[in-house]
Amino acid sequence: MAQNQEATVVFGVLNETSATESRVALTPDIVTRLKRSGISSIIESGAGIAAEYTDEDYEKAGAKVAGRNEVLAEADALGFVDRPSSEIVASLKAGQWVIGMLGSFTDADYIAALEQAGLVGIGIEKLPRKLSSAQSMDEMTSQNSVMGYKAAIAAADAYGSFLPMMTTAAGTIRPAKALVLGAGIAGLQAIGTLRRLGAVVTAYDVRPASKGEVESLGAKFLDLGLDFSAGQGEGGYARALTAEEQAAQQAAVDEKAAGFDIIITTAKVPGRKPPVLLTAAGVKGLHRGAVVVDCAASDLGGNVEGSVIGEQVTEGGVKLIGAPYLASGVATTASNLLARNVADILVHFVRDGKLSQDLSEELDDALVVAGRVATQPDAAESNQAGN
Repeated sequence: MAQNQEATVVFGVLNETSATESRVALTPDIVTRLKRSGISSIIESGAGIAAEYTDEDYEKAGAKVAGRNEVLAEADALGFVDRPSSEIVASLKAGQWVIGMLGSFTDADYIAALEQAGLVGIGIEKLPRKLSSAQSMDEMTSQNSVMGYKAAIAAADAYGSFLPMMTTAAGTIRPAKALVLGAGIAGLQAIGTLRRLGAVVTAYDVRPASKGEVESLGAKFLDLGLDFSAGQGEGGYARALTAEEQAAQQAAVDEKAAGFDIIITTAKVPGRKPPVLLTAAGVKGLHRGAVVVDCAASDLGGNVEGSVIGEQVTEGGVKLIGAPYLASGVATTASNLLARNVADILVHFVRDGKLSQDLSEELDDALVVAGRVATQPDAAESNQAGN
């Protein structure tokens, strides 16, 4: 983080905890980091409790702990695990900045609401991940890594036998056979965790580079007999498959899936409907007691046909877990990583002691999704937005 002792920016964070969310967008160590950059922090009382951070922890680090209305009134910028609700947007002042996963790919009405309220919206989902300067800001990478780890733990917990091979006085129990579909950040973490737990792991991804990554972790790459050689998409994500490719992939995966005890799917496409990697027919072909963890389950659908957020057991006895909130289950570490991502984005936009945007910079141009201010190269004052 850049040193800027003269900055006068106040960073605010609210309590977002719920039945499915335990993370917080600011941790005490990040309060200290921001203070070194001249940024003060204000946080709603109780916001960190679910992630094991007390109000006293924040106060010792130098943050102000206050009620929600005070946070909303004093903050120049607010950081979110998700995004502010419509009620919070309505209570914000024109010129305030909001930083979070704002859903700008699919929710034009929400972005329009931010514009109408006079807010500056920083959509982390638009981060250009290939930029080296953006790596510490990449919430998708940090949270997907946590999610992949937790997916393996959740699968192991739901599975009715051991993951490793066990030799007992009553006989030898074979190791569980696990299949990971999607070998991005979450998938690779799931592979590594399943391997450490003793499962025999196979994985698949349409990106050509993923084969070497999978094998480097000691897993086998699933051979579907198909070639999606152009599977690498922009920004490090897998590209969306054509209808013909998806149909061929689904048929092949459905056929191969029957031989596995655990299947974890991780192929998210940020802000868009995820691809179906396992159809209802594929789920039906699994044996009773098999476990499927769909990390991409959402209101837009999931990687597994018929999956919903939550747990269900099919008529055939397959445990199907739709689990987009897995990172929240490792709230302490996930919050620490997420807070660093949000803080580094915030610091990037602090220039000469104020929040500002310069749309001639690639990062600014990508991240500012609402309240964009055209850059006037002959007038430094025109770079200022929201202050």
